[in-house]
Amino acid sequence: MTQSLDALWEKVRAQKTRIPSLYGDIDFDVTPERFTDSMDIRSTLPSHFANKYREKILADNEKVERARAYTLLGDTVADAYAALMPEYSFRDLIGMLKKACDEGLDAVPDAPQELVDFITAMETTPDWVDMDLVREGARLSRNQMANLAPYVIRGAFVATFMNKYSGLPMAITGTLANDSVNRRINETASFFTTATLPGALERFGPGFKAAAMVRLMHSMVRFNILKRVKKWDPAIYGIPIPQVDQMPAGLIGTYLMAREVLDSGRETFTPEERAKVELARYRCFLLGLPEDLLSDTPRGIEKLWLTRSATLRAEFEPETCGALLRATMDAEMTQGEGALAGAKRWMEGGFSKLFFIQHFMGGDRELAASVGVTMSAADRLAAICALAFVHGHIRWYKALAAIPVTRDWADRRLVRKLRQLLETYGHADFVTDASQYKPCLLYTSPSPRD
Repeated sequence: MTQSLDALWEKVRAQKTRIPSLYGDIDFDVTPERFTDSMDIRSTLPSHFANKYREKILADNEKVERARAYTLLGDTVADAYAALMPEYSFRDLIGMLKKACDEGLDAVPDAPQELVDFITAMETTPDWVDMDLVREGARLSRNQMANLAPYVIRGAFVATFMNKYSGLPMAITGTLANDSVNRRINETASFFTTATLPGALERFGPGFKAAAMVRLMHSMVRFNILKRVKKWDPAIYGIPIPQVDQMPAGLIGTYLMAREVLDSGRETFTPEERAKVELARYRCFLLGLPEDLLSDTPRGIEKLWLTRSATLRAEFEPETCGALLRATMDAEMTQGEGALAGAKRWMEGGFSKLFFIQHFMGGDRELAASVGVTMSAADRLAAICALAFVHGHIRWYKALAAIPVTRDWADRRLVRKLRQLLETYGHADFVTDASQYKPCLLYTSPSPRD
């Protein structure tokens, strides 16, 4: 059930007393500069949406206030655990969390209460999650995850840091270097791929463990930035990686599917689409997101997404966003040698640019070029070839899944392909190294206050 605004704000302000070592110095009654509810200030909402919808979006006071609150909310249980870093080494915290995920809390001697609270929160599946639907959603998602995701993950990853305020934590943590970008993209791909494997999101599955590690990594970033990066100003930037920024990262695919449904004139998901939505909702629950941010209808998903975009101040900073973008576009995504690997590398490069331009630049190639993403004739040819290659494979597996005698065989083959992909992504550590942080990227007065 959606919690009341009063209860939500109480949870936001309670961070100050619940985790004083992390949030004790933050005034949660101050709206950070990154948040805007003024029509006079440009937001990240694309112009074709802003012209039609922004005034109406900002008139919905209840949804705008929720967006404001979630801009200031971290992850209370994971943050409390990460705040133990002065007492435990970060390696100890990671080790205890891994052991608790693999063997249960009883296997961790003298487990701190913060770890107990963290794992218990993840174990307590809410009533609004339908686990049978989650399992079906994972099965149905394996086709696209095996055949489409490797070609779009780069373009989707770029979209998460096109704004200075939301992308700054990634820049500060040292992700501007190509090898670091490669690692972060592969870790992201690894998590979403793992989540679609059979049983992965069950209590002792690898997806459950990966979600816990992602949450701890985000909380460690919050701790390190707030406590060790002296120039970080919460009145400007808010808190690092707030809930409102985690929502789009976890629901990009779901939002794009919702847009396709609404653009086709429908207001409801098909049973197969609904199952995929439920997988995304449960995956996001494991990552710490509340039901408030996880609608199960196309219109509800659209409203949440557009409200977040309409209230995030637009700011593309070349030294942060531009550097992240360039490093991501230069990253080597396709592993292997030989003609086939080379062809896939070529197709992925063109397709990822097309995906980014179409879905996050509104198809505006001039706008994309202004932020450093251009498509040459070779890129366009690569994208066309990739479209034919990807959709040919997707249609083939859909056809096999529709035939009872080949359905299980096709699913086993997809699982095998996913495991092979995970091998190419490499081992996902989900850790952050404070010694590599770059606080010099911060600005004390990046733009005039509202």
